[in-house]
Amino acid sequence: MENVKRIYVEKKEAYAVKAKELEGDLKSYLGIHGVEKVRVFIRYDVENLEDEVFEKACGMIFSEPPVDILYRESFDIPENGHVFSVEYLPGQFDQRADSAEQCVKFIKEDANPIIKTATTYLICGNVTDEEFASIKSYCINPVDSRETGMEKPDTLVTTFDEPADVAIFDGFTDMSEGELKELYMSLGLAMTFKDFLHIHNYYKGEENRNPSMTEIRVLDTYWSDHCRHTTFSTELKSVTFEEGYYSTPIETAYQSYLDTREEIFAGREDKFPCLMDLALMAMRKLKKDGKLQDMEESDEINACSIVVPVTVDYGNGPEKEEWLVFFKNETHNHPTEIEPFGGAATCLGGAIRDPLSGRGYVYQAMRVTGAADPTVPVKDTLKGKLPQKKLVRGAAGGYSSYGNQIGLATGFVKEIYHPDYVAKRMEIGAVMGAAPRSNVIRETSDPGDIIILLGGRTGRDGCGGATGSSKVHTEQSIETCGAEVQKGNAPTERKIQRLFRRPEVSSIIKKCNDFGAGGVSVAIGELADGLQVDLDKVPKKYAGLDGTELAISESQERMAVVVDAKDVDKFLGYALEENLEAVPVAEVTKEPRLVLKWRGKEIVNLSRAFLDTNGAHQETDVYVEAPDREENYFEKVAVKEVADALDKGDVKQAWLSLLNDLNVCSQKGLVEMFDASIGAGSVFMPYGGKYQLTETQAMVAKLPVLKGSSDTVTMMSYGFDPYLSSWSPYHGAVYAVTESMAKIVANGGDYKKIRFTFQEYFRRMTQDPARWSQPFAALLGAYDAQMGYGLPSIGGKDSMSGTFNDIDVPPTLVSFAVDVTTRQNIISPELKKAGNKLVLFEIEKDEFDIPVYEKVMNTYDAILGMMEEDYVASAYALDSNGLAAAISKMAFGNQLGVKVSDSLQAKELFANGLGSIVAEVSEEALAYMEDNDIDYTLVGEVTEEAAFVYGDVTITMEEALSTWKEKLDKVFPYTSTKDKTKVDSGLYKADSIYVCKNKVARPTVFIPVFPGTNCEYDSARAFERAGADTIVKVFKNQNAEDIRSSVEEFEKAINQAQIIMFPGGFSAGDEPDGSAKFFATAFQNEKMKEAVTKLLNERDGLALGICNGFQALIKLGLVPNGQITGQDENSPTLTYNTINRHISKMVYTKVVSNKSPWLMEAELGKTYVNPASHGEGRFVAPKEWIDKLFANGQVATQYADINGNISMDEEWNINGSYASIEGITSPDGRCFGKMAHSERRDVSVAMNIYGEQDMKIFESGVKYFK
Repeated sequence: MENVKRIYVEKKEAYAVKAKELEGDLKSYLGIHGVEKVRVFIRYDVENLEDEVFEKACGMIFSEPPVDILYRESFDIPENGHVFSVEYLPGQFDQRADSAEQCVKFIKEDANPIIKTATTYLICGNVTDEEFASIKSYCINPVDSRETGMEKPDTLVTTFDEPADVAIFDGFTDMSEGELKELYMSLGLAMTFKDFLHIHNYYKGEENRNPSMTEIRVLDTYWSDHCRHTTFSTELKSVTFEEGYYSTPIETAYQSYLDTREEIFAGREDKFPCLMDLALMAMRKLKKDGKLQDMEESDEINACSIVVPVTVDYGNGPEKEEWLVFFKNETHNHPTEIEPFGGAATCLGGAIRDPLSGRGYVYQAMRVTGAADPTVPVKDTLKGKLPQKKLVRGAAGGYSSYGNQIGLATGFVKEIYHPDYVAKRMEIGAVMGAAPRSNVIRETSDPGDIIILLGGRTGRDGCGGATGSSKVHTEQSIETCGAEVQKGNAPTERKIQRLFRRPEVSSIIKKCNDFGAGGVSVAIGELADGLQVDLDKVPKKYAGLDGTELAISESQERMAVVVDAKDVDKFLGYALEENLEAVPVAEVTKEPRLVLKWRGKEIVNLSRAFLDTNGAHQETDVYVEAPDREENYFEKVAVKEVADALDKGDVKQAWLSLLNDLNVCSQKGLVEMFDASIGAGSVFMPYGGKYQLTETQAMVAKLPVLKGSSDTVTMMSYGFDPYLSSWSPYHGAVYAVTESMAKIVANGGDYKKIRFTFQEYFRRMTQDPARWSQPFAALLGAYDAQMGYGLPSIGGKDSMSGTFNDIDVPPTLVSFAVDVTTRQNIISPELKKAGNKLVLFEIEKDEFDIPVYEKVMNTYDAILGMMEEDYVASAYALDSNGLAAAISKMAFGNQLGVKVSDSLQAKELFANGLGSIVAEVSEEALAYMEDNDIDYTLVGEVTEEAAFVYGDVTITMEEALSTWKEKLDKVFPYTSTKDKTKVDSGLYKADSIYVCKNKVARPTVFIPVFPGTNCEYDSARAFERAGADTIVKVFKNQNAEDIRSSVEEFEKAINQAQIIMFPGGFSAGDEPDGSAKFFATAFQNEKMKEAVTKLLNERDGLALGICNGFQALIKLGLVPNGQITGQDENSPTLTYNTINRHISKMVYTKVVSNKSPWLMEAELGKTYVNPASHGEGRFVAPKEWIDKLFANGQVATQYADINGNISMDEEWNINGSYASIEGITSPDGRCFGKMAHSERRDVSVAMNIYGEQDMKIFESGVKYFK
């Protein structure tokens, strides 16, 4: 008998969207026109699984009979077929295989299968060897994957060699400088040779012994630029300025900085000027002046945190509370450049873990990225680089996958294009978090305290990540840095989010650190001065890791938590309840030394004082270059094609060229990949208006109050223009700050309460003083703006390795502005009403093109005053692309037109408007502004006619939108089909609705939580608001005993309930390929199956499934059959969206049947609007089934347009569902599954969307029992 069983799973042709997309890429992007057909197979190799369980798994786990074809052992390869298979490199996390193994254990809890997966590609057609090689190159990223043969292995068991003992560098203390240099060069370290000599002196002078390999690697990690900001901490010995017109304000700002630091550090010899000092100086001064009284002060440096007074209503009237609001920006530029999906995913994972380690619940994210032109042909790709199109799509896929799985609303997404980002991509994730202040304790680590390692296991992924991002990069180095990229596992981090949100848990955590850069050595090493760490206790993903790897691996989703020894068992119990692995691995000691033991021996023993030197003292001089007055960016039209058209007097062409520019055009196809609505707290959807086409400029979210309600909202915006920064880094930073403020003001925020956090990203520094000019000038600009506005930056992140060969990234300082206000103050940016006026508020600049800060604030005060008086209907902050771009975007959402004032010169429509704001105001506002001496320019009027009119120039809305959407459509497609066929299915009016025979005053709802579930909070809240009680339970599956006890707990909970609600999420990351398999496999368990059957049949209960929950219902057979039957090859199911990506947008759904008790309170024939967010929401079924469902009244809801018209138009039927079906029921209507998230609704949620959001599903479900 063969040990290893092999199967291949292929999507049936009608559903093979991935294969079709790849075929399109090979033809259009790679130009290989001989390709006739592409087929894609998932390959599973399975060992150590008995035949009966394997057969069950084939139809339930590995494949889905309605949409998949399963081949055993092999498949036929045609004569013109070329085949290759791709697998992850050893040590990389394979979520598909991991989820498959977990799913199999639901069928048999003590099974211990080994599963390995690969993707097999069959390319049919006339393809040359050279073309086949380029196809392979396109499909395989050598940083995380490799080609694997078609031969089946005899066994999948990996034999790991026993690692050797950690090497000691014998003779190290006696080495000459030449010998040390030779050793240094051989080790591939990120530190400088000066640091290496510093280490030599320490071991020779203090330790009197030779170091271990682990100690050298730990020091390299500890002192890396990533962990210790060594570039930012380099002493700036002398600063000289190039002569030039614009040197004046830069030198003035420098003198102000020197004067301020003299005041702050009077008499202190230990402080010296450096970039870090410059970055912090404005904050220090403003704090001293009493302008930063809301900042939380703590020894823990997890994220920026401010103390905010909040009013919460728990049902007994308003109560005042103090909350902590956290914010943090994180970059993963280097990892994303070499492995886009994993690098971007862990960028967000890392950003989340910072506030999370501070015990904040992270509820909203912003993504700002930088790339070169992704529309260029693949042949123009630099040697040693990935094609830009592949990079931008892979990175978007990684970040969105992580955020969508963990259940984090991404409220704002923007990709910035500049040719110099070809040197290295920019990948920034910025997040907001919050927690009641009473839930968070901040205490010191005391001797005897225990450190618990929580969450993911440790592997080789991410070994050297901190040092890797700090090294010099060339095309050769790209080939050797695969292990430096961590792999994310969002479901695990979701569990940590749940755990830390519990007050009984957060209140016993004395201190916490996330496993970001540096692994155990840094994450645990930073928690106390004295530590003894037992590396043998660190949970491993697999055997064979040596002590050094255990010390520095940056495997993700891990936390180090300090608790009092008496609280250890309590904490471990809480972790188990959330299905998390938690192990005590270290103890705090009195002696200030970091000691790491492995195999019972000390492999690291370093004094805290030496660690804290952060390496050798570095020094440099700075030569500050002057911006070229002749190239003044403010006097130019930002887009060359626009300038060319204006020179020819062609305003229409100028306007259309502007809308088609990479940095102005629609990014909707990109933005819709990110779930923007989870948490039911997003005040804005990213695109608003009836047509969801007005791009928002800030993300706004309600504070994540777990129980009760609050009107408090947080806002975040960004400011940055790479073209301005390339001309003058100083001006670039000043206007980054100003632009981020303007966006807050335009959306109704009070700029006076803003706190900033900056992202610095610059070329690699050398000993050349001129190389230091860019970051120095940019930080001076940021300093000047903070001082000018009296508003501090209280955090930031630097990345100083933006160089590839001789190409440098544009000098980058991104300003993130954070504000806290109430929902009543928020204004959305889409034009509201024909007849309203458009007025421009321009900011005043001095002779050096610097904003006159006092006047800017006066202008913003005037705008905010008008907003308070309700004169402003909408507003938009201008950027360097000017007025035409802003009013176009404002108009798109509701497709209202604009008549531009004839008094405007054509060039004024396209003039740089950074910091200025255009507002839609009522007629009465004009008199108000005159009466109050408010400076403004009347620039136009809102019209009913959907067109932009300027003099004799008319641009129709259709022309404008077509041009705006077209530029990036081949990179981030907006739709995938042209089918707009009308669906005429009519309404089903039932004679009667099923009546409950077992009435209860207050029904109980059971909401199960599996790995990957992320809608349980929103679902519970919706039911509780409707008058039900909820039981929310986590399914534990760490081992066989966990599974058995969870089955019993679930059975008991179902028996207590009248309703079972399957919430949304990504059960196990929607792996193995296909959604909700975790849910469906678990509920096929005989005990749970029987409990559900009794709930429905004996207690007249109800079942509801939304999104992933709908997928679970349909796989179980509860819809459309009304009982757990499983699926056969003809069953209805849900599969990949036709566009082959996640879609997040508001959808309009029409109630077309009133048969279900779930729709008692909804109006038959009415169209409602709810958020949808899914990758597999396309309802498919044979025609016979569809006819039967309509005839029985089981089609409950269908996708429609705003006016209730149902069609196959992908604009409205977003996933290509057959007959535009959104929701179906069981035959009697008591089981209801739908894709759109009716639970994600609250006051002021999605306020820039038009239509009724409340279908009253939850109220109907509760009413059914009364």
